[in-house]
Amino acid sequence: MSELLNKLQWRYATKKMNPTLAVPEEKVARILEAIRLAPTSSGLQPYEVIVVKNKAVREKIKAVAFGQQQVEDGSHLLVFAAWDDYTPERINMMFDLTNEARGGTNEGWENYRKMLLNNYPTRGAEVNFQHAAKQAYIGLGAAVIAAAFEEVDATPMEGFDPKAVDEILGLSARGLRSVLILPLGYREADKDWLVNLKKVRRPNAQFITEVN
Repeated sequence: MSELLNKLQWRYATKKMNPTLAVPEEKVARILEAIRLAPTSSGLQPYEVIVVKNKAVREKIKAVAFGQQQVEDGSHLLVFAAWDDYTPERINMMFDLTNEARGGTNEGWENYRKMLLNNYPTRGAEVNFQHAAKQAYIGLGAAVIAAAFEEVDATPMEGFDPKAVDEILGLSARGLRSVLILPLGYREADKDWLVNLKKVRRPNAQFITEVN
């Protein structure tokens, strides 16, 4: 655990990435696996991750992300895209997948399926999208921690035009809406103003409350 905490102390929201250095694919694969294994509400995994390596596409996304250079300079750009709605088909897909993987089902599990089918689709698409988007943030957290463990720099971003990114990547046709983007790369330390600044977090006394 001390090793992980040291890696988290090492990481920061990198402002300048070295465009000549690419993250090895095996490291990216482990970061993606950490995202895939992250928890989600009811185990529905209501988002997907699009890995953008194509430089021309990343340049287009940078243009609608306030020109943030990390989008282009990182070797990989992860786009977290949430389901635009909870549909019966999507809910059933995940329950059927679970039953297949576990080799059967039980009454309680099927009752839970029915409860979701009766409640989620009727809430409305926007409510459901917002719920799915929150699950994507859990995946982002897993990605940032995994990247730190791999000593890969990562810069979480909300500062972009989601509708424009959706259009660039053709997400609407897939029933997805972009929520977050995460460039992966390696810091160019001599050009990054943030790299040597002390990491600042509130002390435990101002951040953690124990109820005994």
